[in-house]
Amino acid sequence: QVQLVESGGGLVEPGGSLRLSCAASGSIFSINAMGWYRQAPGKPRELVAAITRSGSTNYADSVKGRFTISRDNAKNTVYLQMKSLKPEDTAVYICNVDGFMSHGPGVFRKYDGWGQGTQVTVSS
Repeated sequence: QVQLVESGGGLVEPGGSLRLSCAASGSIFSINAMGWYRQAPGKPRELVAAITRSGSTNYADSVKGRFTISRDNAKNTVYLQMKSLKPEDTAVYICNVDGFMSHGPGVFRKYDGWGQGTQVTVSS
């Protein structure tokens, strides 16, 4: 089994900052990429930011210059530093992990999993 534990969401005022964390644990063997998606009521889920194991990053245009994604490969953890938050950033933020999980010695299975999501609310 693979567990994805997200943390860092909460309520902040416009212009404030939050840092989200997502840690993969359990039978995860290797990770190709980790990312954050968000979904607001009435809107489709969208990619916010993603990062590969080698460090390549991708950001939604709406968050460029404000959000920074990073990772700690040794801890199988991805972070999203969010600055200058706006009310439009209010959404459930969901962690995604793409990689392989172990299933006994020398046996691996493709893994593509999602966290439970953490609520980010930006309001005065």
